[in-house]
Amino acid sequence: MANLLDLLNSDLGKTLINGTSQQLGQDKAKTASALSAALPLILGAMKNNAKTPEGASGLLNALNNDKHNGGILDSLGSILGGGGIDEDVLNDGAGILGHVFGGKEENVAGAVSKSSGIDMGSAMQILKVAAPFVMGALGKETRQQGVSSTNGLGDLLGGMLGNDSPEQQSMITRLLDADGDGSVIDDVAGMLLGGEKKSGGIGGLLGGLFK
Repeated sequence: MANLLDLLNSDLGKTLINGTSQQLGQDKAKTASALSAALPLILGAMKNNAKTPEGASGLLNALNNDKHNGGILDSLGSILGGGGIDEDVLNDGAGILGHVFGGKEENVAGAVSKSSGIDMGSAMQILKVAAPFVMGALGKETRQQGVSSTNGLGDLLGGMLGNDSPEQQSMITRLLDADGDGSVIDDVAGMLLGGEKKSGGIGGLLGGLFK
């Protein structure tokens, strides 16, 4: 099973980084940094939401939609190679972000912006591109592995995050909702902006990308 590190370091990841950088007129290194923050944040939030039966069922249904069958992974070159990022992709991304982050996407974009050095508007655009990419990768894995249950979905999400050990799973939970109030957003800034737990879990993943 490919995790995010594998995907971002693959030819597919390079296409995502290069295309997004060119379309937004952003430095490639900063774009890579922003994507390395955005992808695990989105996937980690999905995993957090999928802890409830309703959340897991909703995500599984969305992944079974043909829109998220992984086709976007084969079309990145054309999606990011024209005169602008495909509007359908951006609209889909906005919808996914709204569902995953509960309307607090601006807070997440702010954290991604500060962690990578890109402007707020570009950070939001990167999140909108990253969300359908994550859904496409998940949808493809769902089909290839024949995932049809919420338990299987949890395993898939954990594997793609690279948090197979109980310790890492616990770290993901603490980073996403350290104060236990159900809000992912409270811990995003601390996670990305030098919080004390940055050495492990998602923080370690972010720090280890594109060194």
